[in-house]
Amino acid sequence: MELRALKRSEIEQVWTIDRREIIENLYTLRGGKLVLHAEYFDVPGWEEGEAEKYTPLLQESFDRGGKFFGFFDGDTLAGVGAVDTIWRGPGKDLLQLSFLHVGNDYRGRRLGMQLFEHCKDIAREMGARGLYVSAIPSENTVNFYRRLGCVVTEAPDAELAALEPDDIQLECIFR
Repeated sequence: MELRALKRSEIEQVWTIDRREIIENLYTLRGGKLVLHAEYFDVPGWEEGEAEKYTPLLQESFDRGGKFFGFFDGDTLAGVGAVDTIWRGPGKDLLQLSFLHVGNDYRGRRLGMQLFEHCKDIAREMGARGLYVSAIPSENTVNFYRRLGCVVTEAPDAELAALEPDDIQLECIFR
């Protein structure tokens, strides 16, 4: 498995990552607290139109200096992490983890954790005090970020909330 920077021309390969997942519980935010409730989804892959909606946003991020990294298993893209250059958080001192995903067949190998740690290192090098994460509200996703030191932000980013209103917004402040 090779971790390397992605070229702009490789960004569209993120949609080749196997997105299959069973989601059994979702978080909602009520009064600043995470509330878990049962909700079942059998996610067969990327939603229709997702690539068309998000590819231009990822390319814009790359063009303004965002950093994209992927784990490659030969020619197969197993997972991707990306750090954007737009400052987020109440102090405008956090950089957004704009994408992090590991393919279904590669989960459980700590690739997500390694991508997250790599993105933290990149954000530090870019002068950030931490990472800002807008996470899908699935139990597995939110708990993954919480295990890595993320906490629910007290000051959600209005732009990201408008883009993904159900997401749970988190911060990971560097120690």
